[in-house]
Amino acid sequence: MADVVVLGAGVAGHTAALHLSRLLPKGHTVTVVSPNSQWNWIPSNIWVGVGKMGKEDVVFPLAPVYAKKGVTFKQAKAVAIWPQGDSESDRGAVDIVATSPGADGSSERIRYDYLVNATGPQLKFQMTPGLGPHGGHTVSVCTADHAIQAAEALRATIARLKAGERQTLVVGMGHGTCTCEGAAFEYVFNVDHELREAGVRDLARVIYLTNEKELGDFGVGGMTFADMGFETSSELWTGSLFRERGVEAVLGAHVTKVEPGVVHYETLDGEFHTLDFDFGMLLPPFGGVPLAAYDKNGEDISASMFAPSGFMKVDADYSGKPYAEWKASDWPKTYQAIGYDNIWAVGIAFAPPHQISQPRTSPNGTLIAPAPPRTGMPSGVMGKTAALSIADRIKHGASAKAHEASMANMGAACVASAGAGMRTGSAAAMTMMPVVPDFERYPTGRDLKDTRGELGLAGHWVKLMLHYLFIHKAKGRLGWQLIPE
Repeated sequence: MADVVVLGAGVAGHTAALHLSRLLPKGHTVTVVSPNSQWNWIPSNIWVGVGKMGKEDVVFPLAPVYAKKGVTFKQAKAVAIWPQGDSESDRGAVDIVATSPGADGSSERIRYDYLVNATGPQLKFQMTPGLGPHGGHTVSVCTADHAIQAAEALRATIARLKAGERQTLVVGMGHGTCTCEGAAFEYVFNVDHELREAGVRDLARVIYLTNEKELGDFGVGGMTFADMGFETSSELWTGSLFRERGVEAVLGAHVTKVEPGVVHYETLDGEFHTLDFDFGMLLPPFGGVPLAAYDKNGEDISASMFAPSGFMKVDADYSGKPYAEWKASDWPKTYQAIGYDNIWAVGIAFAPPHQISQPRTSPNGTLIAPAPPRTGMPSGVMGKTAALSIADRIKHGASAKAHEASMANMGAACVASAGAGMRTGSAAAMTMMPVVPDFERYPTGRDLKDTRGELGLAGHWVKLMLHYLFIHKAKGRLGWQLIPE
């Protein structure tokens, strides 16, 4: 009988665990290790962050779902991996530390035959002095609790606007290497929508501060859309929404520090600027969750398993070739860890081989470039793919071929809310195929038939429908497996 351990219960890890629970024959075990007791549908944190939803709408407890599915749940954080086993056993092992309420910080070593690393991101607010809700001067929507604080701050700002005080609201990226530009894009237009509904938009200056060189980059190098025989760029398409809503954009920016009411930032031309603000929601850069790795003798092998960012190395090309020479084939296909056929890293946990958007540095040597996104739909697909590979190996032997899900062959859909409301809401709906552009196959890097963008109320309805569908899926309710990742 085989024991499978999944580290992390976000989109990738939770998807992997659910599929493993249905795919594995009786007798095999699935254990999920997560420091959080609740699952969070992170895309809807945007709506929590403007007060349209409550925390209870986007989270639910994990333990009852796993109990129903026969999955063991340990509320703990993983701190070390022993991929070759240790002095007591040749089986792989993971050291974990309990994080449940009242836990005394006790540690435990659990054994595995197969391991899925889906630990997600470390929110590195500390990379920018003064950034974030924990002792900093800005809010965040990265977690449901952060989003609640953001909504409270926004309500206070709207109250000041109603009292006739002019306010400057800044939304965007809190560091030059941030990812998740799409989340900041969503939030800034939801904020704009709330200001309009409150009747105070004329007193508010709304600014989008981003590390993107051009609007519509989103960390994927932008997109080309074809419509009625014409081609347009995501830069022009996205820019039209900024012009329509009167949202200012500061592009190619790296935030150096945040002081009370003042953002300091550098731009790609090497100039330094300050921006006074009354409300600020700036996202942090991501890093890998701290994990050490040891060989059987206890020697530290972390550098061979993890990139300097802390993300796990998988079947990708990490040779460090120049940006102009990279190819779509450099990206991982199976997400198996290098040198280990029983370990996978999926979702944000795997190390990208290079940036998708062109990396740029200022004359001062500061890197200002979006990191590759690996959230949402791609994370779910990777989690399922790892589960399928493990199930086949358990049922058919170690020689069973690993399933593949390269982001260079994978399409993705993104529905970015631009304001909530069944009659007044809007959304920017985008599809791309593939996520990682392949210029050897397509002149624009992507298939124009499946790379599209649309703005309107229908997109809001789709996003709201997806919210309820994915909550249903994540709870493992009837027919959950039929809902695509």
